[in-house]
Amino acid sequence: MKKELIRAALKARENSYAPYSHYQVGAAVLTDQGEIVTGCNVENASYGACCCAERTAVFKAVSQGKTSFQAIAVAGGAQGRAPEDFAWPCGICRQVLHEFAGGKGMTVIVAKSQEEFVEYPLGELLPHGFGGDSVL
Repeated sequence: MKKELIRAALKARENSYAPYSHYQVGAAVLTDQGEIVTGCNVENASYGACCCAERTAVFKAVSQGKTSFQAIAVAGGAQGRAPEDFAWPCGICRQVLHEFAGGKGMTVIVAKSQEEFVEYPLGELLPHGFGGDSVL
């Protein structure tokens, strides 16, 4: 399943809208039902209006009624080239992933290719994250 998830993230990267950074990112989340939902980064001239690939995938899944995920794969790199480095989720994306990890150990896979990737439990990438049970 890992390679399928990575393949989907690499494919989603092709749809990236990155006219300012020229850095294309794709993400693919695996729902608890075993479905894969993809997203890409979408930039805007007003940088605050940009959306990372990870959040695009999560928000797309949530809009389809899927709110609990097992894993996410992320791949990113310079436009027109295969990923050369790992593209780690930013802090905001890590917090969004925590919201929908369902209180369990969601796996974060960061890939350069289907053969070269690393994976971590979300809790290692976002120690002391907080969820709905933390809000009064």
